[in-house]
Amino acid sequence: MTLSLNMMPINDILLDALKALPLFLYILFLVCVLTKKLYDVMIAKGLKPNVAVYFNRKIIHMLSGGVVALLLPMLFKEPFMPMAYAYVLALATYLPHRRNKLFSWFQTKDNAYEVNFCIAWGTSIAVLWILTGDPLISVLPALAISFGDAVTGIVRNIVFGYRTKHWIGNIAMAMLMIPLGYALAGQIGALAMSIASAIERIEINPVDDNILIAFSVTLIIALWRLFFF
Repeated sequence: MTLSLNMMPINDILLDALKALPLFLYILFLVCVLTKKLYDVMIAKGLKPNVAVYFNRKIIHMLSGGVVALLLPMLFKEPFMPMAYAYVLALATYLPHRRNKLFSWFQTKDNAYEVNFCIAWGTSIAVLWILTGDPLISVLPALAISFGDAVTGIVRNIVFGYRTKHWIGNIAMAMLMIPLGYALAGQIGALAMSIASAIERIEINPVDDNILIAFSVTLIIALWRLFFF
């Protein structure tokens, strides 16, 4: 069963807007307060600024994108409000780049991949939710770019001490995400996460792995839904 905006009672959308607000405030606290303090702690411990920034990005991926994605199927009745809030966060992270006033504890001049993350997160959930009507399957791309992409970076930084696209990160992602994909969506979930774990290695600025992973998982599930379900 697919989902359209016309099928949604306005009360459900308004209620979801209220449900999204505490999560939005939680993300703001995580990004603007907690990770800023973590950055100071990591610098004090002797980590290089670029490494601390990278760790903070992955923490934000997991604790914002990952945690919220897990909560979506339980809390929300439609995908439009989560997508709208994700786009607000995309704008909020884009403007510092535009104004050259970066949040230095998690942003870098080299790229604006955190903006891509917000857009890919919200769009992939909405597309799959509309297509399948299944909120649980719909969060798979978001989980892939949240937990999956985060574990690749954390493992690589622990092993090498700098940002790299070594295969050890892809193996770690596969070990985490293939079982999770299978648990949420069966064989198609496992297949999608397998492909996403390999695609994560590809990065062509300004198109990064957030977009490629979310797109690949969304496409695989969409094709499965259209032709095999």
